[in-house]
Amino acid sequence: MTDAVLAQAYLALGGNVGNSRAILDRAVSLLCDGKDIRLTARSSEYFTPPWGFKYQPPFINLCIAVETTLTPHDLLARAQEVELALGRDRAHEKRWGPRTADIDIIAYDELTLDEPGLILPHPRLFERAFVLLPLAEIAGDRVIAGQKLNEALAKVDTTGIERLPPLP
Repeated sequence: MTDAVLAQAYLALGGNVGNSRAILDRAVSLLCDGKDIRLTARSSEYFTPPWGFKYQPPFINLCIAVETTLTPHDLLARAQEVELALGRDRAHEKRWGPRTADIDIIAYDELTLDEPGLILPHPRLFERAFVLLPLAEIAGDRVIAGQKLNEALAKVDTTGIERLPPLP
């Protein structure tokens, strides 16, 4: 990484089309190039029931912590480039429907942002056990939007979410 200022960001990844574990592993590799984005922590992978649109296959979800020299908008652009490279077609998909890879920025340093296309921290973070569970695994004591992640996790229903064993 360059001598530029490093920001700490948390991202959530998920997918339910194709070999999701392999696709998400590839997403982390493509995203975290070691130059602009350096991986600092990665959660376990979780098997999770669908959210939003119920009539679709279950998801695989995980969270990562990164250090980055990218701005929030540049980080979002990189995440969307990776999604596209892995077969996601945002223009023709159902909202909250099946996808190969979904990458959301959950938090970026202590930044609060509300702009078209990017809201930070993520506006539905505290509603989503499939994000809170892996995020608390790697940053449970972290406070986002005034809430400690471990405490926020205790308030949501985690029924049906299973931590997967590491791949051999």
